[in-house]
Amino acid sequence: MDVLIGIVGKDFVLTASDGNSARSIVVQKRGEDKSRMLNDHNIMLFAGESGDTIQFAEYIQRNVQLYKMRNGLDLSTKAAASFTRRELATSLRSRHPYSVNVLIGGVDPKTGHPELYWLDYLASSVKLNYAAHGYASYFCMSTMDRYWKEGLTVDEAISLVKKCLAELAERLVINMPQFFVKIVDANGVRTVDL
Repeated sequence: MDVLIGIVGKDFVLTASDGNSARSIVVQKRGEDKSRMLNDHNIMLFAGESGDTIQFAEYIQRNVQLYKMRNGLDLSTKAAASFTRRELATSLRSRHPYSVNVLIGGVDPKTGHPELYWLDYLASSVKLNYAAHGYASYFCMSTMDRYWKEGLTVDEAISLVKKCLAELAERLVINMPQFFVKIVDANGVRTVDL
């Protein structure tokens, strides 16, 4: 019952995730932020089984931070996505694979070039201009396909996310009252109120 959305703009990546933690027909918790800052310029959104998602997200977050401590350099968005994909692939071949779907977005602070990576629990990884996981993929991909364009501004991206969330509210039978919307740019990660 997760919703993850990512949109690449001119010099930023906008992400949105629902705030429900649910299993089957029961909402266990509201206000759950399904994102982790990997470093100052990269963010990871995650969806899947509750225990797997938290454990995997914290594992990736801590290892990206460990890399910086050991080497004195932040991982780029592509490197963070590659590391995450490798860990998902390794997990897939173990006795207890993680059931986690991930969006990783970020901006290279030197060039200002934004990137968004879509990863699934089978360790597939694709660089995209817009992406969704969970129920959002059924309802929002056509909206993003229609309205996304190269060089999207922040206001246009927020408007696009609002269209996607309106579509979810109208068509999805599940009530999702809270979304966490964040923007990653050369200045870092910030939260946006809709």
